[in-house]
Amino acid sequence: MKAKTPKRLTLALNHESDDALLVRTAWLYHVAGLTQEETAARLGLHRSRVNRLLSEARERGLVSVTIQHESARDNATEQMIVDAFGLDFCLSTPAIGFEPLDVTDAAAVRMQGLVARRAVGTAGANFLRGKLQDGPIKVGVSWGRTIEQVAQQLSGVRNPQAMFISLLGSLTRNSASNPFEVVQAFAARTGGEGHFLPVPFIADSEADRDVLLSQRSVAEAMALAHSADLFLISTGELAETSFLRTQDMLSSAELQTIRARGAVCDTLGRLFDANGREIRHPLSDRTLAVEPEGLRGRHVVLLAGGLEKVDAINGLLRAGLVNGLIVDGDTGLALVRRLKQANP
Repeated sequence: MKAKTPKRLTLALNHESDDALLVRTAWLYHVAGLTQEETAARLGLHRSRVNRLLSEARERGLVSVTIQHESARDNATEQMIVDAFGLDFCLSTPAIGFEPLDVTDAAAVRMQGLVARRAVGTAGANFLRGKLQDGPIKVGVSWGRTIEQVAQQLSGVRNPQAMFISLLGSLTRNSASNPFEVVQAFAARTGGEGHFLPVPFIADSEADRDVLLSQRSVAEAMALAHSADLFLISTGELAETSFLRTQDMLSSAELQTIRARGAVCDTLGRLFDANGREIRHPLSDRTLAVEPEGLRGRHVVLLAGGLEKVDAINGLLRAGLVNGLIVDGDTGLALVRRLKQANP
């Protein structure tokens, strides 16, 4: 289903270069999911010109399965985020032009979230493709809809020496975002190996968690996960629309309790507040996943998209566990606005 055009003023393109217009047109059509008519209206162009621009983008190799993001990044946004959080790098896709949403409008949140995750997935696939061309590599992967999009968008690379390792246990219900399915998708796309933790993500009790972790096969899988060269992680926003909530891993009451303690995000079963401090909760004591503290100082890349995740991204970046960020343009701009408000 094609995404509806968000309500906003038509972009002023009088000063855009031909290449920039070419990239923006391809992005809106292929990644944002707009029709040619909607793309033309957004850019203030005739539909016939949009058609010609899309054809030229394909002929010039800008469009294959994904957009070549090196030609379509917001360098100013990236640099501000890098400087603010002390990151090694940030990749921000072009902004689509989404307006802030009422979080109670579930349908609109889902639509914008899907477009944002698709954008981040495309950028993440391009990033990972470059890493996979360098020979043997072990990639630790988290779960969720954004990481799932990276696997779906990854194409054009084969590396039988690549290993993809789940950083946490699996869900009890079938889902394309499940760690097991995500790892297998990466392996299938590249011809590499997939390794997963043979345990559930959440144990029934802390004692059960300890028993599971003591099993030799689990200990070996966990050690392999800790040895990864690159870690791809995601974060949840701790709202009714979050992954933990929609997968029924948290009840509404538990969610409210966690937020009352100041938590704004989760990653790998750990909760963090707006300043990046970990919030302890019984849920954390029952999760089976790589300890986030064990990732500090490693090559850890956060992939996150959607305006509803601004608080979550801000909180996790302040925790100091991440050294790289891949984010959609609208969320990147919203994060920069948040930083400017905090430091006028």
